[in-house]
Amino acid sequence: MNLQDYQAAADYLRPFVPEGTKVAITLGSGLGKLADRIENAKVIPYKDIPNFPVSTSVGHKGNLIIGTLDGAPVIAMQGRFHYYEGYPMDKVTFHVRVFHLLGIEYLFVSNAAGGLNTSFHVGDLMIITDHINWLPNPLIGPNIDAFGPRFSDMTRPYDRGLIHEAERLSGELGISLQRGVYVGWTGPSYETPAECRMLSLIGGDAIGMSTVPEVIVARHCGMHVFGMSCITNECFNNDPEYVNDENDVIRAADAASDRMTKLFGRLIASIYA
Repeated sequence: MNLQDYQAAADYLRPFVPEGTKVAITLGSGLGKLADRIENAKVIPYKDIPNFPVSTSVGHKGNLIIGTLDGAPVIAMQGRFHYYEGYPMDKVTFHVRVFHLLGIEYLFVSNAAGGLNTSFHVGDLMIITDHINWLPNPLIGPNIDAFGPRFSDMTRPYDRGLIHEAERLSGELGISLQRGVYVGWTGPSYETPAECRMLSLIGGDAIGMSTVPEVIVARHCGMHVFGMSCITNECFNNDPEYVNDENDVIRAADAASDRMTKLFGRLIASIYA
């Protein structure tokens, strides 16, 4: 992709984006209910946006929602793009660079994830404090200087101020939170027990098939990032009959989405305060 490809998408969307919009949200599998809370919503199917990919995964509706959440202007991705769908990394992360051209300063990312940490349980919400990348790095290839430098720092990929504020707000809202390291995995097959043990040993607390490429590109563009995982399955489940099932994942994410929506709404409102 070249700069003109991103600019074409941004130019198409710009008339719909209210001036001063600073926050964009990527909603993962089963977590699209947050988009239903957006008021004065303009719904734009991905297929209508120049050069945008189209979501093919279950639980990803494939719409861009522009409106307000708890009075704060936002852009929300109702579904994302994955490497396992066959998209190259510039397509997986295409929307992030378009958001940057639209003036977005904060990217909120959410996902459904398997719990590698044995103290995590289905339905837990985990603030992402760091990540381990097992996907191709989306910055490989010619650098587009308009977005960021050739070598992008990842010392603090997830904004510490936003993490602190989320923990404070969670106390006010009575929402219990975990903290942990997210592992980005290619998928689409779920991990074997041996892979889960390995990833846990190297420091992973949760694993999923998305998010990390978006975060790398967002940081390359200078955005502040806040990430949250909904734990939808336990990788060390001791039930001999247990198998991973994508419908169970979506149901678990859907059950937790109300709590995540409340926290995201308050946290985003604090950015505009």
